[in-house]
Amino acid sequence: MNRLMAATCFFITTLPIVSAADWPQFRGLNGSGVATDAKPPLKWTAKDGVTWSTKLPGPGSSSPIVVGNRVFVTCYSGYGADSQNTGSSDKLLRHLVCIDRATGKVSWTKNVPAVTPEDNYRGYISEHGYASHTPASDGEAVYVFFGKSGVLAYDLTGTKLWQTSVGKDSDIRGWGSGASPILHKELVIVNASSESRAVVALNKKTGKEEWRADGRKLSLSFGTPALVKVSKERTDLVVAMPGEVWGLDADTGKKRWTASIRPDGNISPSVLAGEGMVYITGGYQTKGSAAITLGGEKEGKVAWESKLSSYVPTPVLHNGRLYCVNEDGFAQCLNAENGKTVYDERLSVKGVGGRGSRPFYASPALANGYLYVPSRRSGVYVLKAGDKFEQVEQNPALDDTDFNGTPAIAGNQIFLRSNSHVYCIGSKE
Repeated sequence: MNRLMAATCFFITTLPIVSAADWPQFRGLNGSGVATDAKPPLKWTAKDGVTWSTKLPGPGSSSPIVVGNRVFVTCYSGYGADSQNTGSSDKLLRHLVCIDRATGKVSWTKNVPAVTPEDNYRGYISEHGYASHTPASDGEAVYVFFGKSGVLAYDLTGTKLWQTSVGKDSDIRGWGSGASPILHKELVIVNASSESRAVVALNKKTGKEEWRADGRKLSLSFGTPALVKVSKERTDLVVAMPGEVWGLDADTGKKRWTASIRPDGNISPSVLAGEGMVYITGGYQTKGSAAITLGGEKEGKVAWESKLSSYVPTPVLHNGRLYCVNEDGFAQCLNAENGKTVYDERLSVKGVGGRGSRPFYASPALANGYLYVPSRRSGVYVLKAGDKFEQVEQNPALDDTDFNGTPAIAGNQIFLRSNSHVYCIGSKE
């Protein structure tokens, strides 16, 4: 593989207590979507390969995380959980559920009443609901972001440590937020775009606000930021928004650089970083992808842009290639160095189903050279990573509700969440 750029990028590891075999935040360690040294099964059915399934108190589009012998997931109930009976937002509850990894038994559940008024259950909110933020853990506590209801911290036994509001506003379209918290040193960082048009950093121990970076364009920024260690002395926090990308000092929130990008509408996928660049996808109505060279001062250098893109799922970077299955079911592969299309193939999906209008919502995860891609209603597709499109398996859907969450992969196990259950597939050995 050719070296992509002269600049060097290191993923930053800020979770010293969790194991490399864990999946402690959205898209795993460093938000890369890659499970190093993991070998989960390629094929399973509801009768063969499912170790356990656990019923949830409600739906959600967040992803499970794995920390040691615990699996954490969020969901909601009381409002918007049934598209035929929305009820009242006053009854909305968020839930943080802790599941025993070995048995699938629920260890504890914490219920968080909604701060109201909440955004109405209509429009794009019906695509993802009110539990779209994946938890994050440092191995000592678990941190959740519930939009207007704030950021909360619990110890691993379920004791609430703190709860902090990061704003109670709504984005200009009333779609609710979906960005997940990330951890950096002693900070919990959230993209509170809808709630306060700001990226906010809180103290992990106390919940006290340490810094805030405001910006009007953040109103339509729905993706999780990325932490990248540009050098031994410098860590950038990269956040994307319509037409613009920021590089912030992760310790202080001060802006280091900005870059202009083609996508000028909603930016839903998360920022992806690696091999000297950060990658941005999304946009509406102008959709596209862009790569920005890291290490710049004041102005970020756009290395390339492409019209090929994803509006919701975040790509995976592997061996100089960007892989994704976008919301419409196109399996895409781009050359990460120059943005040229390697392939763009449509998957065979029977019907859309569910409350969403598009067949895919989750981001892919990669392990042992294979991409695991949950569709909403047509099961999990397994694609072999490489320059030739190759579908290895299409595992059947395990229930008849939407699968919107990105897989968590830990060791030889893969964890899937639907709007009704969490599933563990494979053996821990």
